[in-house]
Formats: sequence, C-alpha cells, structure tokens
Amino acid sequence: MDTSSQISASAIDPKLVAQVAKGEPHALGQLYDQSSTLLFSLALRILGNREEAADVLQGIYLDVWRKIVRYDVGRGTPTAWLITVTRSRAIDRLRTRGPRAPHQIGPSIDEVQPDQLTGGSFGLFDSQADQELRNLVKEVVGNLPYIQQQVIELAYYEGLPSTEIATQLDQSVETVTTCIALGMSQLRESLQSYWEQEEAV
Repeated sequence: MDTSSQISASAIDPKLVAQVAKGEPHALGQLYDQSSTLLFSLALRILGNREEAADVLQGIYLDVWRKIVRYDVGRGTPTAWLITVTRSRAIDRLRTRGPRAPHQIGPSIDEVQPDQLTGGSFGLFDSQADQELRNLVKEVVGNLPYIQQQVIELAYYEGLPSTEIATQLDQSVETVTTCIALGMSQLRESLQSYWEQEEAV
C-alpha cells in the first residue's frame, strides 16, 4: 500500500480536490486511494450489492473527473461532500429498483465484519484515524435511545422518508422527525469536537 492510501479519509485536503478539478490524473488516483474504502462501504451498506456499490463509486469518480459534480468548500470537508454524493447516488440507485417490501432493519455497519463488506480486498477503514472515527460514530449512535438508532438507520442508509419510517416503526411522523434531528445533532457535535481536536494536533 502506498503512502497516499494510508492517509485518513477524514484528512483529505481540499487542495487535492482542486487538483482533480484541474485534470491532474495523479490527484484523482490519490483522492480514490484516500476515500474509496469509506465510500464503497457506505454504498454497499445502502445497496447490499457489491457490483452496484462498485458501479456507483465508479460513476462518482468519473463525474468528479468530468467536473459534473463539484466540491463546494463552503458546504463542508471533502470527505463530508463525497459521503453526501455517495449516499445520494446509492439511494437513487436503490429507488430505481422499484417498490420495496417493508424494510427489516438488518445489522448496522458496525455489526458487519470488514471482510463481508469488502471481500478481503481491503479493510473497511485503512488507517488508525479512520478506525478512531468509525469507533466514535459507533459510540455516539450506540448511546442514542434505541428508537433514534432505528430511525437514523432507516433514514440515512435506506433513504426512507419520514412517513414511511413512521409507518414501519408504528410512530408518529413528528416523533420520527424529532428523532432524526436529535440524533444527527448529537453526531454532528461529536464529530465537530473530534475534527477540532485533530486540527489542533
């Protein structure tokens, strides 16, 4: 594994994305090395299909290269931007499958073994910093009330609207909306503190 692939996905430099936008091939390769493991894991968690997850990822990097999707520094870190694009594309792909049966909440990403996600070709998270970030997310979500955990799983990984989540969990739409807001707020605060500590080091 080269040095660039050992760098944490949470530490992607915005300048690297700018270099990709200028058409520098080595920059695209570096961006892929730093982010593909995390993004593939997310796409696979949403889609449940390795080929579709790989296809979504290929499309994202191609669109970044062709400047179809552009990074806006005002909308967060490069990692947050790539995660948002990946989640959106994966959910779009999920919706093209047509009507779905009511979703049964399966194991969360934290309960799935890395080799199940990646077939052993590379780990779920390559660097120690990525592992620390994953553990932080796991801890924060694990400390949420169970209903909030369920709601966030269905909203974030399945892309279900609040009304459908409310039906599946036999809760009011207001309860679902509140659970999402409270859970994501707690996660955002914890991640912000983590990133501030990382920058101070």
